[in-house]
Amino acid sequence: MPVIFRVARRDELQRLQDLIVVSINDLTERHGFGAMASVRPALFQLFSFDDDPRGLWVAEEDNEIIGSAFSWVCGDLWFLAELFVHPERQKSGVGRELLRRTLRHAEEASAKTRALITFTFNTVSQGLYIRNGLFPRLPMYMFSADCKMLRDSDANGQLKVCRLASRDVGVAAAFDIKTLGISREKHHRHLLSDPAMQGYMLHENGEPVGYAYVAATGHVGPLAVAAADAMRPVFDAALDIAAQMQSAQVSAFLPGNCEAALGVAGERGMRITLPMVLVSDRDFGDWRCYLPRNPGFM
Repeated sequence: MPVIFRVARRDELQRLQDLIVVSINDLTERHGFGAMASVRPALFQLFSFDDDPRGLWVAEEDNEIIGSAFSWVCGDLWFLAELFVHPERQKSGVGRELLRRTLRHAEEASAKTRALITFTFNTVSQGLYIRNGLFPRLPMYMFSADCKMLRDSDANGQLKVCRLASRDVGVAAAFDIKTLGISREKHHRHLLSDPAMQGYMLHENGEPVGYAYVAATGHVGPLAVAAADAMRPVFDAALDIAAQMQSAQVSAFLPGNCEAALGVAGERGMRITLPMVLVSDRDFGDWRCYLPRNPGFM
């Protein structure tokens, strides 16, 4: 039977995580990184479906889903969060057709910028993106450290740390506008509704200089600062918060041009665990001032 491409259904989104985990682990194992993905709740996918279902697609053959794609739009940015095909059906054109359909989402939303983050070693996918006008722009690195081995900071607690509440969303969104060119207010409200996430606003001399989210897993991000010189103390403070979580690991996703955050990560004993790359149809954002949460959320 021919492959059918259709819009995903809401009740399929959690089940699609099984396919995604199989695809990611097949790729990372083939490139010597071992199995890195595990099934997690599809909270962001469900939120995005309710917000705008046009970006979620599946490929189906003989009543089995063999591929999926998920994109979201925020302001004039279209972002491809996921594009995965079952390992046994790769190189069959399924990924190309899924990308073509989800790019329609960008057209319908009149997006000015199209972007995604993918594995550096996934050369087949990068070739597909290049053929569609999406070019590698900036390396991204996942850093991590054993929580017990994370070295102490020398920042001496120079910032005041407060819990980020709903009333602070406008301030956080203003940092996003300055850094990324878009307001991610709806995404902040989503993060604040996640019991496994906690947001923080950081102040210096009574003024907010950045925000940071820290997950129960010890992962830092997203994080944004008002100016590049605030990145070092804000990221340092966020790592201190993460180290206090009941988690074995501390981790963060760092852009390759964010020297302040990279410097802090190195000084505190964190190591690169996964290399990735930002791909887009044009340059955008000040990545010295923003740390993504992960490759799907950005």
